Amino acid sequence: MNTIKGTDFKEMLLSGAAHLSNRHDAIDALNVFPVPDGDTGTNMSMTFTSGVKEAIQACTDDLSLLAKTLSKGLLMGARGNSGVILSQIFRGFYQSLDGKTELNAADLAAAFVNGSRVAYKAVMRPVEGTILTVIREASAAGEQYVREHPEATIEEVFSCILDESRISLANTPELLPVLKEVGVVDSGGTGLVVILEGFKAAMDGHPFVMEEKESTTAKAAMEIENEEFGYCTEFILRLSEQGMVTFTEEKLKKALARLGESIVVVQDDDLVKVHVHTLTPGDALNYAQRYGEFVKLKIENMQEQHNTILQENAAAAEEKEFALIAVAAGEGLKKLFEEYRVDVVISGGQTMNPSTEDFVAAIQKIHARHIFIMPNNSNIILAAQQAAAVMENQDIRVLQTKSIPQGLSACIMFNPEVSADENEAEMTAALQHVKTGQITYAIKDTTFDGMEIVAGDYMGIADKSIVISTPNKMDACLRLLDHLIDQESEIVTVIAGEDATDEEIDQIRTYIEEQFGVETDIQKGGQPVYSFIFGIE
Repeated sequence: MNTIKGTDFKEMLLSGAAHLSNRHDAIDALNVFPVPDGDTGTNMSMTFTSGVKEAIQACTDDLSLLAKTLSKGLLMGARGNSGVILSQIFRGFYQSLDGKTELNAADLAAAFVNGSRVAYKAVMRPVEGTILTVIREASAAGEQYVREHPEATIEEVFSCILDESRISLANTPELLPVLKEVGVVDSGGTGLVVILEGFKAAMDGHPFVMEEKESTTAKAAMEIENEEFGYCTEFILRLSEQGMVTFTEEKLKKALARLGESIVVVQDDDLVKVHVHTLTPGDALNYAQRYGEFVKLKIENMQEQHNTILQENAAAAEEKEFALIAVAAGEGLKKLFEEYRVDVVISGGQTMNPSTEDFVAAIQKIHARHIFIMPNNSNIILAAQQAAAVMENQDIRVLQTKSIPQGLSACIMFNPEVSADENEAEMTAALQHVKTGQITYAIKDTTFDGMEIVAGDYMGIADKSIVISTPNKMDACLRLLDHLIDQESEIVTVIAGEDATDEEIDQIRTYIEEQFGVETDIQKGGQPVYSFIFGIE
């Protein structure tokens, strides 16, 4: 293979997405924290599938257009830090081949090098031993191979890139001590290697296919919110002589039912009028064309129409000075943030990081001169920042809130009577005075920071450090409070999760009041994963 054309690239994308979907659970399990929220594989799979879905739906074999559509889909579908970085890699990849109809070996190597550069620029403080290292070292190896072997084929260059990515991944524990201590390689880097393996399999003529699972992440990503919209596809088909013999309305309806919904098929002599809502209009047209030729056809993107309506409604609404957006999981937390004047609460957090598109949709719901976003999780900040960059004509400020207590404190400091700059300064300053504690359970045996952790134990996490591991939940709670509360503490906010009982809440309240004599604010957050979240100020 001397060049990659658009048709080849589509096969590579589908194979990469399938391989990543099949492996996402194993990638999730590489999480260095033994907590039930390892979601790197899930985030990367949903991100990549979002991009591939957009590229395939473009119904084109133009390489540059495919790459551009892939980049946009990845950008909007990016979830978690790993997903955002992945989207930036392929953004740089697209920029390098913009306008090209095919890629040779040198083009391919250059595209990955540019992907690495763009990804590094997107991260404020790049960390080595991560997906960034893997793409940088792999792309550099490919570039060097092309220089040394100017006559190399696509397969030879890509094999070099893939081999180096595996070597780089295996070395990540030497660059990040926490990986070495836990005995794993970087999960984001693993996801990238898996995608590259999928690409190579397609080049070799043996592409990966998606395994059937009850809850396949990639399938879920393919079927999310766009189910309601998709493409309104209408056409009139004039049946050919052979089509008049073989065509039946029932046969066409059954075929279209596999592709979409809202199906209408009406035959009038040799003319057939069809209406269908589908995510893959090209497939519907290809099937129908077996029976004849199109007299008339119309395809409309209902998602774009829906977004336009939202934007028009927003434009018609009275513009506010300020608006707040926060991320939280659990009905109790949603109501609490709304009480603190948050305009839109995006459902999400640990294990379910919202995408860039989720933030964009939230921004489009409100009409304000200044918008503050509180991601409330360190793994969500990049997606929020990416959304702010997409909505470049609006003043959107992403606060570095890394926990629910920090988000709540920022909301408390919001003052609609002062300027946006003053609000940003006050809300940001409030984060420095919040200590966060969380109680959850261990999902595997491991050693972390020298502490032996047993699967099923309850762990007390102070900010980002596991400080307690014990079989007893209440023992973990009380010991974590001892660790967090000191003489300068004035108020403790207790946010009870979905599994917390009234008896446990009462015991914690009594303990805080008797042992420390500080004010206690009890909230039933209903959040998953974490039995209790403590905010100490």
